[in-house]
Amino acid sequence: MATPALTLSSLNALPASTFVEALGEVFEHAPWVAEAVAPGRPYPTVTSLHDAMLQAVRQAPPERQMAFIGGHPELGSRVRRDDLTRDSQAEQGGLGLDRLSAGEFERFTRLNAAYRAKFGFPFIVCVRRHTRDSILRQFERRLGHDLDAERAAALHEIGLITRLRLVALADGPGLPVTTGRLSTHILDTVTGRPAPGVRIALHEIGLSARALLKETVSNADGRTDAPLISGAPLRIGTYELTFHMGDYFGGAGFLDIVPIRFSIAEPEGHMHVPLLVTPWSYTTYRGS
Repeated sequence: MATPALTLSSLNALPASTFVEALGEVFEHAPWVAEAVAPGRPYPTVTSLHDAMLQAVRQAPPERQMAFIGGHPELGSRVRRDDLTRDSQAEQGGLGLDRLSAGEFERFTRLNAAYRAKFGFPFIVCVRRHTRDSILRQFERRLGHDLDAERAAALHEIGLITRLRLVALADGPGLPVTTGRLSTHILDTVTGRPAPGVRIALHEIGLSARALLKETVSNADGRTDAPLISGAPLRIGTYELTFHMGDYFGGAGFLDIVPIRFSIAEPEGHMHVPLLVTPWSYTTYRGS
């Protein structure tokens, strides 16, 4: 994750106009949010600054609040790309929502139209915390909400989106937790020692595809030199770790490739997936 260019102390000391310019895009097309919180400086923590900005949105007159919610882009839309902020382009592009297949595009188009027809504003979700499958499940589930519940859901997701954007911009005390970590550990239970030199692959398992996210090799401690995922939220979805144990055991055992499929539901949590293995059997559990 890139080092933020600003510090909280520098933001607190900026002239109001420069403060608004620095943070004007944190909330989509809404520099008025930064304008509203500028007089409240100095903020003691990054979290308190974000809380104040979100509170400014929640306390805005209903017409302004609804216009703000309505100013967010639709997900997966191939039109009006010039209307997307730089952050929205990066967030949607990072999940491939700007290059959907024809079938995926049709599904997003249908859901976008149904959602807007019911609520009068676009579906909003923090894309960086989800896989495509998870977003589509959220889409269909939230279509069952009433207007008040869905307006509250939209504001909650905006809070998650802008929290990530603010942390990317500014460093300082009291940073909110915005990232998760996925790790693994292999223990050879015959020898009672870690298993080094095992090839490991991590895939995301989607309804339409299986995507390779990372390949690595276990070190002398049976772990990976770096976490499998870190420095970003763990996207909600289904994953599979495959361990090439046949190579490790030299063909002397029953096992070849050991697959462990699991789900992630806590984007800011630590998911540890250990493997306890012999040439003939294996077990796993949710570690810490």
